[in-house]
Amino acid sequence: MAGQASTASTTAVPGTAESIEVRRPADGTVIGNVPVHTAADVAAMAAQLREAQVEWEAIGPHGRRLWLQRLRDWMLDNEDRLTELVVAESGKVHQDASVEVPTCVDIINYYAEHAEAFMADRRERPHSPAYLTKQLKVVHRPHPLVGVITAWNFPLVSPLIDVPPALAAGCAVLSKPSEAAPLAWGEVVRGWREDLAAPPVLACATGFGETGAAVVDAVDMVQFTGSAATGRRIGIRCAERMIPAGLELGGKDAMIVLADADLERAANGAVWGGFFNAGQVCVSVERVFVEAPVYDAFVEKVVEKTRALRQGPERGPFGADVGALVTDAQLQIVARHVDDALARGAKAPVGGGRRPGQYFEPTVLTDVTADMECMTEETFGPTLPVMKVADADEAVRLANASEYGLSAAVYSKDHARAEAVGRRLEVGTVNINNSAINVFQLSVPMGGWKNSGLGARSGGADGLLKYCRSQTITVDRFEPASELIWFPYTQTKGRIFSTVSRLIGGRDLRRRFGMRPR
Repeated sequence: MAGQASTASTTAVPGTAESIEVRRPADGTVIGNVPVHTAADVAAMAAQLREAQVEWEAIGPHGRRLWLQRLRDWMLDNEDRLTELVVAESGKVHQDASVEVPTCVDIINYYAEHAEAFMADRRERPHSPAYLTKQLKVVHRPHPLVGVITAWNFPLVSPLIDVPPALAAGCAVLSKPSEAAPLAWGEVVRGWREDLAAPPVLACATGFGETGAAVVDAVDMVQFTGSAATGRRIGIRCAERMIPAGLELGGKDAMIVLADADLERAANGAVWGGFFNAGQVCVSVERVFVEAPVYDAFVEKVVEKTRALRQGPERGPFGADVGALVTDAQLQIVARHVDDALARGAKAPVGGGRRPGQYFEPTVLTDVTADMECMTEETFGPTLPVMKVADADEAVRLANASEYGLSAAVYSKDHARAEAVGRRLEVGTVNINNSAINVFQLSVPMGGWKNSGLGARSGGADGLLKYCRSQTITVDRFEPASELIWFPYTQTKGRIFSTVSRLIGGRDLRRRFGMRPR
């Protein structure tokens, strides 16, 4: 599942000037450390990756497939250890963390098995009879070095949405995980390089913003997942360098519950969509608009289900439903949004406060207004504001009144009506009677509109070809000594060219034969 950083920068607790201590969000204990790579370190990594990429591209899709399949097998063999690392560094409950490796395996399989077909040369027909003597072909060449910079909320899935298609395309990849949760991904890269002794086309740079900036300056393309503010800076720098960038940024996803919805399913979808991974998901449900006739019944179900959620350090696997927030900075944003809502007249029938460690209670907010911070800013935490609306038109208007446009959900028993409402929403994806399910669908694009980003992840062949440069090859079927439009220019060649052009381009006899109008 794709993840996203909040609009605030995240920081881990620093150890020394040369390393970062990584702490467990649940209780603050140190669980590891990683180096702070300098710009010189990053440049050295990039040089080594570029050197290895030449042979990596040369072995072709089939050869790259074999290595990706070995990575898949290694991840399955080390699933328990990787899951434990994710739990420790991200604060996730075991169930949320256990989603990561299987999702990564699915992504690896998809691109490993389809890369050869996706990258096959494409033959095109000439667009005009004038060029029937030409053979046209489009081939795909990888960007030699891709930078993948990811957030902290999905330590494995976030980089592995992007790394397998880039590797399958023939790129080398320089990755930079968040300083708040770099351990699990670092272990995957170590496994690739050491346990598998795979071609050295995957590396991991760790550090703070300066390290990320160095990555942007060292690569040929950037795929970034994180805050809108950071994404904008990266996009500007990539434009200055004339390199492409894919940006998946913030979200403020709306859920619309129509009066004819199955309220039991809608309530379950809202609670999971809002509190999965403690709300730290790019496509978390962050605003719920409910038609007035069913508002009270819906809220009652949501409050009941939220009150039943278990939160806190697990005594064993599956011992809790909602985990901790990864960073204290994110916790402060959640608290600010809740405090603002309560101070301005909203109610919290369940939740509303902090708990020991970096925990914030799953919180349902009612009687909210559209101008509250919890409705306008990305919260990226376990809150679920629910607002009563008169009808679908008001719901659409309020849902669209956001700077973000990542995804949305519409619940209704009438699928045609739900789709009609969804087509009016200014978002990249609409889920009908489901929440966040689009992120698991690799054959369709997952991209945002407005400040939610540029480009898309996944999307079938497009999810791989975005890491390539298209190259057109034209071949002449016949090769006379000279062409009609080559030197020397003569009246005879000019008349032939004009006559042939009119015969092909005109769509009526008068213009085809150059007759004057009467």
